[in-house]
Amino acid sequence: MVRIFGPLVGLFFAAALLWSFGVGVVQQIREPDPSTAVKDFHRDPKEDVAFSFDGPFGKFDNRQLQRGFQVYKEVCSNCHSLKQIAFRNLADLGYNEAEVKAVAKQWGTKAKTFDAKTGEAGERANLPSDHIPAVYYAGTGNPPDLSLITKARHGGAHYVYSLLTGYTTQPAKLLKRYPDSATPDGLYYNPYFSNLNIAMPAPLTTDGQVTYSDGTKATVDQMARDVAAFLTWTAEPKLEKRKQTGWAVLGFLAAATALAYLSKRTIWANLH
Repeated sequence: MVRIFGPLVGLFFAAALLWSFGVGVVQQIREPDPSTAVKDFHRDPKEDVAFSFDGPFGKFDNRQLQRGFQVYKEVCSNCHSLKQIAFRNLADLGYNEAEVKAVAKQWGTKAKTFDAKTGEAGERANLPSDHIPAVYYAGTGNPPDLSLITKARHGGAHYVYSLLTGYTTQPAKLLKRYPDSATPDGLYYNPYFSNLNIAMPAPLTTDGQVTYSDGTKATVDQMARDVAAFLTWTAEPKLEKRKQTGWAVLGFLAAATALAYLSKRTIWANLH
């Protein structure tokens, strides 16, 4: 009995699934989703921007990461936290011990302390073992922590770069087609943002906004590339190690497959 009803039940559910899929397709053809400003004018992250860590053999450029950290420190850290990164992690970017200690000590926000005996709160200079202090933003909105931002956004570094360089005036074509979609006061038009209007004003506005210590010309494009690369490192500091491990695993699997095939040929050779 089970052998009879089992296939019948399977066929029933398969038919029901195909029927519901077909109804959905027909409905989508007859009544397509209405056009919206976001649907028509939102842009995907720019993919033509190359980063040194792209591809299976890509690696971080420590000089670029240091420049990106400088952009974060001088521009982004006024509003955005980087809570998942400790000052000592900066040694991975090529900073020596003295430089890490200096960065921690000179950081604008001090480390918070609390004396359990007296109940008094205080502050002290940051140590290399401390995480970068959280930013308490006094304005409107809630700027996201940037530690994992390239993992949390589709496009990763390309999204960050596109967003930072994508600020522009709202096109007249959009306003003509969708008169009610004018960018509200206090927001800024950016076609790479999810709903086109973002509360953050353009953080990178002029060339030379940051003076790079290595002499690199700090154009808006260069600063956006550098901070996008740095935020990729904060989200995945072991990216290079992961790629190296991946190639080692693939090599092992290839060798194991070859050995298994040869073993099979040897064991079954007399039976062919």
